[in-house]
Amino acid sequence: MLSGFQGLVEQRIKQAQEKGEFDNLEGNNKPLKFTDSNIPEELRLAHKILKNSGFAPPEVELKKKINNTEDLIDNTKYDSDERRKLQKKLNYYLMRLETMRSSNGENFSLTTELYRNQMLNKLS
Repeated sequence: MLSGFQGLVEQRIKQAQEKGEFDNLEGNNKPLKFTDSNIPEELRLAHKILKNSGFAPPEVELKKKINNTEDLIDNTKYDSDERRKLQKKLNYYLMRLETMRSSNGENFSLTTELYRNQMLNKLS
């Protein structure tokens, strides 16, 4: 059983749902994306602020480019110069992503340090 305050909140939420006040929210009827699971707890708030302002870590930005390029390839004629150019671009992005994730740590450290500095500049 809900306390008085919780019951009131639940009632107002149900009323808003019935009125359709939540129908135009971003991400409505789409699956949730849990992207913060690999981020240390003490950095999650900073990451959320940066994400909301349109700033993301280099790896995330690169993944967006990869997804966009894959979509473009899917919507391009099978045997065309444009498709071959997009495939080269995709291969380049995938290679960069692999380099970022390389196990030698050198590239990862450089990328992490770069992102850390950009994050600190953005927050200050």
